[in-house]
Amino acid sequence: MHPLAGIGLFFALVFGIAVHFSLHQIEEGHVGVYYRGGAMLQGMAGPGFHMMIPLLTSVRNVQTTLQTDEVKNVPCGTSGGVMIYFDRIEVVNVLQPNAVYQIVKNYTADYDKPLIFDKVHHELNQFCSSHNLQEVYIELFDQIDENLKHALQADLTEMAPGLKVHSVRVTKPKIPEAIRKNYELMESEKTKLLISNQKQKVIEKDAETDRKKAVIEAEKEAQVAKIKYEQNILEKESMQKMETINDMMHLAKEKSKTDAEFYKIQKQAEANRLLLNKEFLELKRIEAMATNNKVYFGPDIPNMFISEGSDDANRLS
Repeated sequence: MHPLAGIGLFFALVFGIAVHFSLHQIEEGHVGVYYRGGAMLQGMAGPGFHMMIPLLTSVRNVQTTLQTDEVKNVPCGTSGGVMIYFDRIEVVNVLQPNAVYQIVKNYTADYDKPLIFDKVHHELNQFCSSHNLQEVYIELFDQIDENLKHALQADLTEMAPGLKVHSVRVTKPKIPEAIRKNYELMESEKTKLLISNQKQKVIEKDAETDRKKAVIEAEKEAQVAKIKYEQNILEKESMQKMETINDMMHLAKEKSKTDAEFYKIQKQAEANRLLLNKEFLELKRIEAMATNNKVYFGPDIPNMFISEGSDDANRLS
């Protein structure tokens, strides 16, 4: 083998090893921070392939998307002295890319340990120490996640701006077995009481519904009776008006007949008054005498005396 070929092969091998150790990849959703001799360098790298000085420089990937940190088996002592354990606490958080350098420089690439894990332990113990078991396990349990989130965010805003907590999920704590059984018994009794109260409410609701139905039916019957009563009144009033109209018509008819009769008699009286004058009466008298003449036969013929004037007597004799 030629000596120059061996030297070339050696340099090619060294170059390949150097490229292998200097070429690295940053995943999407992460940034790369570099250390040289234990000191953090100024620059950061985004997603993709990058080069660094092998053996002297090292790189750490820091996630800048939503991540969930799980804090497990957190001991907590209540104000009454009962020791309980929170099995798992999940903290959903995100680190802003522009805050990576300062936070990693101050708290290392494992920043979540002092800023989240340790703070969760501290805040939970602060909460438990100021409340009794009943409050922690039952009454205030639904508030623990919100209180923990606000406490963490308040400290992070001051200590590590750019690290934001989106939500906190807290599992039910583990309590001593004897106490847990008592709570289960208490919950069972509460459930029975709630069922009893619900049954009572249902009965009361049914009774109220029946009462309302009875009231509605009574109101309906009253309205129907009122309508019938008003209808009867209207019918009576209509009949009365019809009778009044008939009476008025009969009265008007009789009055018309009476007026006609009166007018007839009045006219006859006026006619008679005009007709019964002296001459007409004289004519009637003469006609009556003419119709009542009697003829007498015999030796003695009676004389006729007429009480009218002598001229008439002589004319008749």
